[in-house]
Amino acid sequence: MVTSLYSATVCGIEGLEVRVEVDAEPLKEVGRMLVVGLPDAAVRESVQRVSSALVNSSFYKPGEMAVTVNLAPADVKKQGPGFDLPIALGVEMAIQQNCPNVPDVHRRLVPLHLEDWSMVGELALDGTVRGVRGVLPLAIAARDAGRKYLMVSPENAAEAAVVEGIRVYAVDNLLMAWDVLSNREAFHPVQPTPADEAELRDIDFDEIKGQPYARRAMEIAAAGGHNLLMCGSPGSGKSMLASRLPTILPPLTHEESLSASKIHSVCGLLPRTGGLLRRRPFRSPHHTISDVGLMGGGTNITPGEISLAHHGVLFLDELPEFNRRTLETLRQPLESGTVTISRASGSMDFPCAFMLVAAMNPCPCGYLGDPRHACRCTPADVARYRKKISGPLLDRFDMLIEVPPVDPASLLGKPDGEPSAAIRARVVAARQRQQSRYAGTGITCNARLTGKLLRKHCPLSPQQQDLLTQAVNQFGLSARAFDRILRVTRTIADLAGHDTPTADDLLEAIQFRQFESQLHS
Repeated sequence: MVTSLYSATVCGIEGLEVRVEVDAEPLKEVGRMLVVGLPDAAVRESVQRVSSALVNSSFYKPGEMAVTVNLAPADVKKQGPGFDLPIALGVEMAIQQNCPNVPDVHRRLVPLHLEDWSMVGELALDGTVRGVRGVLPLAIAARDAGRKYLMVSPENAAEAAVVEGIRVYAVDNLLMAWDVLSNREAFHPVQPTPADEAELRDIDFDEIKGQPYARRAMEIAAAGGHNLLMCGSPGSGKSMLASRLPTILPPLTHEESLSASKIHSVCGLLPRTGGLLRRRPFRSPHHTISDVGLMGGGTNITPGEISLAHHGVLFLDELPEFNRRTLETLRQPLESGTVTISRASGSMDFPCAFMLVAAMNPCPCGYLGDPRHACRCTPADVARYRKKISGPLLDRFDMLIEVPPVDPASLLGKPDGEPSAAIRARVVAARQRQQSRYAGTGITCNARLTGKLLRKHCPLSPQQQDLLTQAVNQFGLSARAFDRILRVTRTIADLAGHDTPTADDLLEAIQFRQFESQLHS
């Protein structure tokens, strides 16, 4: 008799249910265990882990049995050690059913209603159940397949418990797993962990001294979801401003949190103590990062930094120091919000709808234009440094600003800015106007406006059209930059509560673009 249990594997960032079929029959020779169904090395090695775990957990494992484990569907590659738990339980059930020589001391009643369960977990050699990556999408896959209960390790319990529609049971070891299957009513399901509000407020915008122009730019960028490039000398506060941007962004919706959390779960980056991500992601990779590290890929295709920043912020400090080819790969994902990774083993689509915030120095030494430091760079050095950032990439930024050095008097005084909560309230109100305006279009913020919708929702009077045309000619802006000025104008109007953008809204938006001409010079 074949014993069947259910588990799941990760494909990209989605879970796929896997049926674990186990057959055991007596042999007149040395026993063996074989795992088939396109397993990777970690799954094949489960034979040794399962054998030791069964023996050390006082389960019966005769030496003269032929055990075959099939992971279906057989044409999908199975990855990771998460199949250890269902394989071990399936092997023991198959032995109990098919081996007539099991001693009474080891004879166990095989649990019923196995079709209601899904289970995931790595086994230690002593039978302890360990956590695995990607439990969140695995729990979603189990629920969508109609399973009522999910069995995981205590490490993964909080992560899995956030999925509605399935009850999660945490098991410490193999013996406890068997007991839960046999008598579920004697155990309590895991409850979701509430958000720790204190954890969400560890940094604040009111810590920033000076920089009113940059703070205003940050508020506009947050309100419209705009990409932002800051240029300023070392110590002017660019990194400090960027790190506090998530504190003024709207809170994650449940759908956004679930989508972002799946990516972090697959990469093993989801906090063990919580369930879903509570705050918007903020990723700041080093400038030595590779194409694969930024975009995703590898032998087993995994998400990169741009996907880890999904529904959050990707901050690229020292932008010209990044490999130029690596930076150019950002152009398409910034427009589409998704990245496609193709390898010989297959193709994966990962979401990457993020805000790009970048920072750079004005020159190689960093002090061009700084009144307190002399710049040591030649004009050729400056031009060469700035040309590391291509025109097409600059066009992907909606706003480009200078961040001047902070005045020493401001550093000695008290912070003069607003707290994040006050700024976020205005940002949320602006986003709500956008969501109401674009309802049914699939657009969530002004930064995603294109084509006819952009012209419809950001109409310009003849006077405003003349202003914009003059700015485009004066600063040498591209057609893409033209559209980005309109998007920023619409966001400034939303912050001010204007139904139709005013001339002042347009002029302020143009201000946030004029620095581009200096970068091209």
